[in-house]
Amino acid sequence: MSTLEIDLSRATRLLQPGPVALVTAKFKNKANVFVAAWVTNVSNDPPLVALAVYPARFTHDLIQKSGQFALNIPPRPLLEKVKKIAETSGEDVDKFVTNKLTLYEAKQVNAPLIVECVGHLECGVVDTVRAGNHTLFLAEIVAASAEELAFDGERWTLADASVKPLHHLGGSAYAVLEKIEG
Repeated sequence: MSTLEIDLSRATRLLQPGPVALVTAKFKNKANVFVAAWVTNVSNDPPLVALAVYPARFTHDLIQKSGQFALNIPPRPLLEKVKKIAETSGEDVDKFVTNKLTLYEAKQVNAPLIVECVGHLECGVVDTVRAGNHTLFLAEIVAASAEELAFDGERWTLADASVKPLHHLGGSAYAVLEKIEG
C-alpha cells in the first residue's frame, strides 16, 4: 500500500465528507445564509454542535450579535444553489432572493429556516472560542425537524435522491451518500 503525505492546510479534509449546512442568521432587519461544512456534534446531553466561521464572513457578525443561528441541511437538488450561495457575500446581495429560497419562521430562534432543505437545527450560542483563524460557536440545539422521507427519527434514510443530504468533499466538490450498510 502506498501512503500519500497530506499538506497540513488540507488535513481537515480527511474528516470529510461531512454534511453541508446552509447556516442562516438574523440580527435586527439583516439576515443571511452561507454554506458551512465545518459543523460537528459535540454532545448529546445537552445536544450541542460546534460551528466554525471565518470572522470576515457577514454571517459571523449576525451570529455574534444575535447569539443564534439555524443549520439547514440541503438535499442533492439544491446543489447549484449551494454553489451560488458559497460564491456570494450577503453584504452585497440578498442570497435568499437571488437563489429563490423559501423561508419560514423558526420555532425557537430568530434565524429563518429554508423550506427547500430536508433538515433544520435551531441553535442558541452558549460559548465562543477563537480557534486559529476561525471562531468556534458552541451552540445548544433548541429545536430540530426533518422531512419524514429523509430522516426516520434515528438516521438519514437515503430513501430517494431528492432527499439525500449533500456532503462536502472540500473546495467546490460535493457528493451524496449512496446506500446504508449494516
